Amino acid sequence: MSFIIRGRVWKYGDNINTDIISPGQYMSLSVEKQAEHAMEAIDPTFHEKVQPGDIIVAGNNFGSGSSRETAQMVLKHHQIGAIIANSFARIFYRNSINVGLPVVEISDTSIIQEGDEIEIDLLAGKIINHTQQAEYKGTKLPEHLIEMVKIGGLEPYLAKKLGIS
Repeated sequence: MSFIIRGRVWKYGDNINTDIISPGQYMSLSVEKQAEHAMEAIDPTFHEKVQPGDIIVAGNNFGSGSSRETAQMVLKHHQIGAIIANSFARIFYRNSINVGLPVVEISDTSIIQEGDEIEIDLLAGKIINHTQQAEYKGTKLPEHLIEMVKIGGLEPYLAKKLGIS
């Protein structure tokens, strides 16, 4: 089984926390309205320019902070194809899988530039940078987690496994 994601890169630095991704003051709003404020502290036009399938690339400790899933949900609302980072906060990483948002770690994201067109093979852990004609090695997701992401997250995955519609 292969699961390929291809998209344009939006590049961010280290320690992008959940309050930057999804500011807490908007938590009482719908996900659609929260998504209008995604990343606004560091990229005020993010919600206007991001396109379905685009890929976020960041440095160390992406998603630190709160364990709430609103950060993943606003990115999923924007139909982000995947997130690549040097490292993720563990709760953010697992919550991403749980809502069906692919995450991949690589050792050095500085080699990927904003605007690059990249392709990720989640099962192989391979990233191809079509803009730079380069290939990088990332983490491989186990097949059952790829299936979970592909089906939309933990709830639909469990419903399928348990035969519940």
